[in-house]
Amino acid sequence: MAFKMIHTEIHVLDLDRSLAFYEEALGLTVQREVAPEDGSWKIVFLGNGGAGHQLELTWNDGRTEPYDMGTRDIHLAFETPDIEAAHELHERMGCIVHENPKMGIYFIADPDGFWLEIVPRR
Repeated sequence: MAFKMIHTEIHVLDLDRSLAFYEEALGLTVQREVAPEDGSWKIVFLGNGGAGHQLELTWNDGRTEPYDMGTRDIHLAFETPDIEAAHELHERMGCIVHENPKMGIYFIADPDGFWLEIVPRR
């Protein structure tokens, strides 16, 4: 059997804020949305056109308590051809939460505290 990885899901408290963050920080844009008529939840799939894998943001109406994002051992990684320019952008955004200069990588956090690893193209 063959399987293709298609998306990773995370929950968000403020969908608009998260959408703005992911577009500015990583260039991800809305690919499609799913929601019931009653507006009780919404799922938005983000992508960048460069990869088949998408990020699924799930929002639930009325949720005010932060989601448990687990330990920082679970994260998504994004590769960039220009690590210096990416670092400058994320530094301006104030979202860098950990740096590992020896490995040439760093981590940013989304508005809900989910960590995203930034790695240079090698």
